[in-house]
Amino acid sequence: MSAPTTYSVPIGGGGRLQLGDRTLVMAIVNITPDSFAESLPSTDPVRALDLAQAAEAQGAALLDLGAESTRPGSEDVPVDEELLRLLPALRQVAARARIPISVDTRKAAVARAAIDAGATIVNDVSGLGYDPALGEVVARAGAGLVLMHTRGTPRDMYGEAVYRDTLSEVRDELAAALARADRAGVERDAVILDPGIGFAKRPEHSLEVLARLGELGVLGRPLLVGPSRKSFLRAGLGQVPPLERDWGTAAAVTAAVLGGAHIVRVHAVAEMLQVARVADEIRRAAR
Repeated sequence: MSAPTTYSVPIGGGGRLQLGDRTLVMAIVNITPDSFAESLPSTDPVRALDLAQAAEAQGAALLDLGAESTRPGSEDVPVDEELLRLLPALRQVAARARIPISVDTRKAAVARAAIDAGATIVNDVSGLGYDPALGEVVARAGAGLVLMHTRGTPRDMYGEAVYRDTLSEVRDELAAALARADRAGVERDAVILDPGIGFAKRPEHSLEVLARLGELGVLGRPLLVGPSRKSFLRAGLGQVPPLERDWGTAAAVTAAVLGGAHIVRVHAVAEMLQVARVADEIRRAAR
């Protein structure tokens, strides 16, 4: 266990994320009718604003708004539908939030509109593998960019979950995503990497990534980890429904922090902020 490398990541609007001193908590704000991890998923912009304001009040450092579910087996949402869900909520949140806003999208047109509406980070779960134009949108805007590891699409990704050496292959495929960002003109300093817990990975693969997370430090970019309420937790919890997986999520967040994560993406902000802060202190004590 060692201290994470510090980074100053430029994001849109002239802002910067200072990463490394303590783990930042990114709050998930879903604007979808089919989120797997919420009791009452909804596209209501007022509900999204309430969630965002509550998360900020509880100590979130970042908000991540998404209007397309990428849970396993989900279908693509057309651009017009994604924008119809996203923009009313994003505009309300951006008018009130005092913390940076990330938009969780794979689509260049959605990212462009979201940046115009106030988002300063684009969180692409496809690692620039879905829409080739997305990188250029981010580059022109000077926004931050999260590149996540996955294979295939949400509909078929479990069929791609075949690895000889999980961590080495995830590392190499994230390096390829970084190269795509470079070719699109995105500043290397603006990129954050996400190993994609639960995406194109069986539970054993996600657990191995968490156990070996520190090995991704060789890529030279800060790490975002999103284990919140995901199905891989059933390896330890059994058939516990998503809303009852926060204790399991806490264990995964602890492992992520001890492994060098700079940001954790979660649903239960207040609880996971406590987990991250204690894990930060444990990590400091081990230096």
